[in-house]
Amino acid sequence: MTSSAQSAEPLTYPFAAEKLNLAPLYAHLRREEPLARVQLPYGEPAWLATRYEDARLVLGDPRFSRAASVGRDAPRVRPYAPGPGTISTFDPPEHSRLRRLVTKAFTVRQIERLRIRAQQIADDLVDAIRADGAPADLVEDFALPLPITVICELLGVPVEDRDDFRLWSEAFLSTTKYTLEEIKGYRALLRDYMAGLVEQRRTAPQEDLLSSLVAARDNDDRLSEDELLSLAESILIAGHETTATQIANFLYVLLTQPDHLAALRADLSLVPQAVEELLRFTPLGSGSLQPRYAVEDVEVGGVTVRAGEPVVVAINSANRDERVYTDADHLDLRRHQATHIGFGHGPHHCLGAPLARMELQIALRTLLERLPGLRLADTERDVEWKVGVSTRGVRRLPVSWEA
Repeated sequence: MTSSAQSAEPLTYPFAAEKLNLAPLYAHLRREEPLARVQLPYGEPAWLATRYEDARLVLGDPRFSRAASVGRDAPRVRPYAPGPGTISTFDPPEHSRLRRLVTKAFTVRQIERLRIRAQQIADDLVDAIRADGAPADLVEDFALPLPITVICELLGVPVEDRDDFRLWSEAFLSTTKYTLEEIKGYRALLRDYMAGLVEQRRTAPQEDLLSSLVAARDNDDRLSEDELLSLAESILIAGHETTATQIANFLYVLLTQPDHLAALRADLSLVPQAVEELLRFTPLGSGSLQPRYAVEDVEVGGVTVRAGEPVVVAINSANRDERVYTDADHLDLRRHQATHIGFGHGPHHCLGAPLARMELQIALRTLLERLPGLRLADTERDVEWKVGVSTRGVRRLPVSWEA
């Protein structure tokens, strides 16, 4: 067992990589130094877990705490650190209390009920794309409006306000695109907006998740006002941003690997399996967003992490661990191997995973069925990429199809 004491200078993290590629340094660390010292753009140095089993340990073991990050200069890629009262900074049982308030909206049964509506939204979007003709931007015309409309209707947010909260979401995820003062300003606007919707639900409750949260606050006293607002904001942001990004990313991966695209188009029954493999294969974040602090000494990857030291998890690297996945750096739409951790693991496993899976499946199937011959409109040079935010992904994806 190796001591946690390290004299070497921490590695600068996140590691640089273009488009949706992974930095080769991840593979080196998995082989030679699975728990490495890193320095993120903000906060104190941390350990970086790069292997699958180590990642699951840090994400799922109660000896690692999210709540312990509050009040610390936590390692992070963004200038703004989440404050107390947000679900991402709670540990069980407080985290479990908040999670139970929204679990019913994201059960597999409830998501299947939403599938019909999500399919209708997807079909309407493709109808508009076909009516306007090629080329179309699949980000603006499909990948964004599909999950935005679904989460707005589920939560109870007016979909016509989507341009505003898209901006606020982008600011929330900003690494360099906005200054700290701009981020704080946009977060204040989001908080004021959500507070206004909460007051509307107090006056006139509706059949939506926000009304249920208001009732839990006002009638049952099961959460504070700050917790109510933070929870609603988190659902709104997380409920569309990551899914929209991955819809576009998955399409980019398939459109630039025509053999896989052809295989999926020829057998659409592979779509659910393909979504899981694409979730494993396709990186989303530029780096780990939420550190865990050891509450006691813990051995991880042959290294003793001392109590009070933070660990960040490289999910993208863990999902490419050659100890777990055969030919891990290659896409295999028929893969039947260990479950990926694209939605995280443990208490903070993504609450909206069933919703995201459903939307990703509908997106791929609908586009492949209804836009025959789907292809990039010109060349890869016309694809634009996000910059200055913590999610890696396509910002503009021009496509054409057969008439």
